[in-house]
Order: sequence, then structure tokens, then C-alpha cells
Amino acid sequence: MFTLKSLSVKGIPAALEKAERYRLLNDPKEAESICLDVLTIDPENQKAVISLLLSITDQFGEGASAEVQRARELLPRIHDTYKRAYYAGIISERQAKAILKQGTPGRQSHAYEWFREAMDHFEKAEAIRPPDNDEAILRWNSCARIIMKYNLSPRKEEYIEPFLE
Repeated sequence: MFTLKSLSVKGIPAALEKAERYRLLNDPKEAESICLDVLTIDPENQKAVISLLLSITDQFGEGASAEVQRARELLPRIHDTYKRAYYAGIISERQAKAILKQGTPGRQSHAYEWFREAMDHFEKAEAIRPPDNDEAILRWNSCARIIMKYNLSPRKEEYIEPFLE
């Protein structure tokens, strides 16, 4: 149908700045498109991989399981172990927040599980963080505060009486 046009290698920094601006303007689809263009000519560009991941998570909402999977598929492309753990936490945290916004029954316990998963990733990132980098701690604390604010808790196991023969 259409053949997409390629960016110039020298145009990558400006394109990534535009992607960031579109994310800030709450237009993650446009940012995603720009990141895909950059990654077409520079598949290992770490800024583009991370910006694409964040653009996808900006779009989390109802029925976002496919988007969660798309974001998670980008994690192995992040070279730095710390950043990989940190952004795995971001994916889980943003999914938890998206679930909380839904009006579905049981969303609190479902969101709790996602927040706890995020906190686990942030703890892994904290253990290997660069000196003076507290961003994983900030994210962990944010998750903890949301859990406490909304009094979130894990799903309660239902006891089912076994049938007698």
C-alpha cells in the first residue's frame, strides 16, 4: 500500500526530541510512530527503545493486555541491567494504575498484584542502581503510597467445600 520513508541518521536526535514532546503533549501514538521510524534505521538506539516502551505504557487502559505484552517485548532490547529492571517496574506500575481507573469489580486486588510486581522490579533495580540514583526508590515509594491510600490488598482465596460422596 505505502512504503514508509526513512529518516536520516543525522535526524535521529531531533526526531527523539519530537517523540518526547509528543509524549509530554499526551500524544503517545505520535511518539510511538517516531520511535518506530528511528528504530527502523537504528534498531539498537536505547533512547528510542525506552521512549517507545514509555509511549506504549502511556496508552495503557481498559483491555491493555496486548499493550502490556508489546511493552514487555521491548525489555530484552534494553542493554543496561538496571534500566531493564527499572522499566519492567514502570510497565507493571502503569498497568496497575490503568486497572485502578477501571470500574470493574475486583480491580483493587488486581491492581494490588500489579503494584507488588512493580515494587519487586524496583527493588531489583535499587540493588544494582548507579550511585546517587534514587529513581527506583521513588517509584517503589509511590506504589506503596497508592496501595496504602486505597487500602489495596491481595485477592482473598475463596474456600470451596469439597463434595462428599
